Amino acid sequence: MLGLEYFSFEELWSPLFFFFMAALVILYFYLIGPWKEKHAPDEPQVTKFRKSLFVLGMILFYLAHGGPLDLLGHIMFSFHMTNMSLSYLIAPPLILLGVPAYLFRAVFGKKFWRKLSIFMHPIFTLVAFNMLFSIYHVPLVHDYVMTNFTVHRLYYIALLVTSFMMWWQIVEPVREWSRLADVKKMAYIFANGLLLTPACALIIFAGAPLYATYSDPQVWAQAMGYCVSGDPSALLASFNGPSFFSMMKPVEDQQTGGIIMKLVQEVMYGAILAYVFKAWYKREHADDEMPNPGAAGPAGANS
Repeated sequence: MLGLEYFSFEELWSPLFFFFMAALVILYFYLIGPWKEKHAPDEPQVTKFRKSLFVLGMILFYLAHGGPLDLLGHIMFSFHMTNMSLSYLIAPPLILLGVPAYLFRAVFGKKFWRKLSIFMHPIFTLVAFNMLFSIYHVPLVHDYVMTNFTVHRLYYIALLVTSFMMWWQIVEPVREWSRLADVKKMAYIFANGLLLTPACALIIFAGAPLYATYSDPQVWAQAMGYCVSGDPSALLASFNGPSFFSMMKPVEDQQTGGIIMKLVQEVMYGAILAYVFKAWYKREHADDEMPNPGAAGPAGANS
């Protein structure tokens, strides 16, 4: 299916990355189990729901960067944008929601982190993530990152860190560290959606292939070196480029990728915006639902 049968188990599933992610999950359960009982016994137990969110977030991140989706993301742009959506718009909030506040306090409550608190200002986190994401999808930058593996790793780490910083403002894993009131948070979410729109529009409405990684066989083979062992140029001896695997023309694949990113963004931000608005509305109108002690009781109550 989609040509995956031409690749080895190691190339499809990245066992080393799998074991690394599995180790992080094991560490998580140790920290909310034995470690908590010793160092934070008075803290409430993490619910099954929050544990499930964390594990789901880790699974999605692994699939995007270690499973078959990662390989497909180097073959088809639509899968690449699916991976970007999973990595930076879906997995980070799930992971943040799954980690209890006392772990964040234990790590980031140290004095050292206070010196860096300026980097957690909402405006900085908003601009940093969206700027890195948008610059990455400039064709020249994208092709350079995809074909230079050290730059690729560093850029993806920067995107991951800034995505967590951005989602931190929205999820508020430690309530007392929150910097945004509900109304400002709604504006923050709206601004995130607005800032991502130009990059998505560029991709969706382009009339020609923008990225050589997915249209030029030579560049594609070089980029595939990130996923396959041996000399990646040998791929050209067996396949004529990414078009061998793709079910769509490069422009159609490109447009599909832009639509996927925009839809995921709209669904995620829209759902969270609706949740924040509902919570704010309920708090604002809580006093209206309280009984008025000065109001007259039922007829005959004072007789």
